Amino acid sequence: MPQGLPRIHKAFACRGSFQADPPQGYALLPFQFIPLDDRRYVLTNLAGESLVVPHEVLHQLVSKRLPMDSQYYLSLKSRHFLADADSSICLELLAAKYRTKQMPLAEFTSLHIFVPTLRCNTRCVYCQASRQGSTKPGYDMKWDDAERAINFMFRSPTRCLKVEFQGGEPLLAFPLIKQFVGRVEEINKTEARNVEFVICSNLSLVSDEILDFCGAHNIYFSTSLDGPRDLHNANRPGTDFDSFDVATIGIARVQNALGADRVSALATTTRMSLAYPVEIVDEYIRQRLNAIFLRPLNPYGLAARGVPGLQYAVEEWLAFYVQALNYILELNYQGLPFREHYAALILRKMLTPYGTGFVDLRSPAGMGIAVILFNHDGGIYASDESRMLAEMGDERFRLGTLSADSYEDVMLSDSLVSLLKDTMAEGVPCCSDCGIQPFCGSDPVRHYRTQGDPIGNKPTSEFCARNMGIIKHLIRLLEDDARAAKVLRSWL
Repeated sequence: MPQGLPRIHKAFACRGSFQADPPQGYALLPFQFIPLDDRRYVLTNLAGESLVVPHEVLHQLVSKRLPMDSQYYLSLKSRHFLADADSSICLELLAAKYRTKQMPLAEFTSLHIFVPTLRCNTRCVYCQASRQGSTKPGYDMKWDDAERAINFMFRSPTRCLKVEFQGGEPLLAFPLIKQFVGRVEEINKTEARNVEFVICSNLSLVSDEILDFCGAHNIYFSTSLDGPRDLHNANRPGTDFDSFDVATIGIARVQNALGADRVSALATTTRMSLAYPVEIVDEYIRQRLNAIFLRPLNPYGLAARGVPGLQYAVEEWLAFYVQALNYILELNYQGLPFREHYAALILRKMLTPYGTGFVDLRSPAGMGIAVILFNHDGGIYASDESRMLAEMGDERFRLGTLSADSYEDVMLSDSLVSLLKDTMAEGVPCCSDCGIQPFCGSDPVRHYRTQGDPIGNKPTSEFCARNMGIIKHLIRLLEDDARAAKVLRSWL
């Protein structure tokens, strides 16, 4: 450098000069925890993020002694269980994730159940709908009420509407279903919603005419198949036909005429069913079904009257469910894709950013705001279980009448709003600090029926015990069994 010129360069500062001061400790964000076994805990937060940690890590976390360079620290920080000086937007991210989980609330009511008739031609030993004889008059929906129900449905702001026909046996009132579908499609030329139709049927009355109509209007079928012939016929005897034959023949007819994806089935579990978890699944596979919904008994109708041979303890049902699920996983390991629907619904809440529309796995409960039911007599109910309770003489969850009450009368009623407030799990006793709360939901009708209160006493609730058992089992599989975890994740 020539003499006399000033020095204009400067040596680089040391590396430490470019680093921020190290954060001083961390703050805990809201979370819950629950034991998974004798050495591990499950941690969850409002957004449904979760982490399984050893007992000692939880103690270090809550006492602010968790090393900040540990892998657990980084995982907990990335999932918004804690915040430090480097996480200035953590609350905004947590709020965004919570909003995403609750997106179904903004969609509002999508599932609308219509009961065109309460008449039925089967005599299911556990009938929850208090069905009437197939020729008994006075149990069909009148067209004026059906049209009011359609107009009520289109008041919902959701872009996706699901119309489900239940009974009784809906196909006993097939002319009304045809008229109903036609009217919905006529209105939808203007409304331009995504509308899906499902008929819940025992399939005994399926004919070429019905299949042609369902094919032309993209209608799906849902049916019941409780297992092999002897089990199914014992649970669901027909009035003058072999119930198993008509169910399996009907499934095949729908599959062949409309496609394999146009019919699904669920299995209701009686005491007799508990001995046949493998055989029930095998029957579904024989019928070319690719999934099963394993459903416990609901405490309504005949199932609530102490009929001998039906009831069981929740622990017995959980043992049955775990056996069936483990067998389903084995089938998947062998290359046969098959899934259990209820597990898939819970896994969606556990492993994705999204919630579910399934009524019993929402907070607040999906009654009214996810599903609403229009009964054959024009009554409006908060859910299917609500009308089952009403058929037993208790109209606690009746929201109104199609001929007398407007959409606003029903949806803003104190009875519905108070019900939703009571089922917001984040503020319900025992739910608010439960470690599986983000993956669970609420069943106020069941709690009211079995415990006399919509909130219920959670420590003695069968609903809570069953969900606790299923969710913990799924978490163990995800944590401890890589093959099982891969299959379970594929169900999403």
